[in-house]
Amino acid sequence: MLKWIVLALVLVPLVVFALAVRPVLARLPQLRRAAVRLQRRADEAVALQVAAESLQQQAEGLQGRLETTQQRLTLIRARRGG
Repeated sequence: MLKWIVLALVLVPLVVFALAVRPVLARLPQLRRAAVRLQRRADEAVALQVAAESLQQQAEGLQGRLETTQQRLTLIRARRGG
């Protein structure tokens, strides 16, 4: 009799645990695919951030060139009396 009680105390939690874990194990492939998609999007976000920083630097360089060109144009107009 004691053997059956001990066996029940061991097996019942194992069965409950197996039933609780089963849906999670069934969803693992979906979770893996989702993780891969998230990683790809994170990589794309990093690449876009790098590209945006590069464009920002180019825009700053162009702004500096524009200011220099405007100063030269002002000097040229001043020399011509314009």
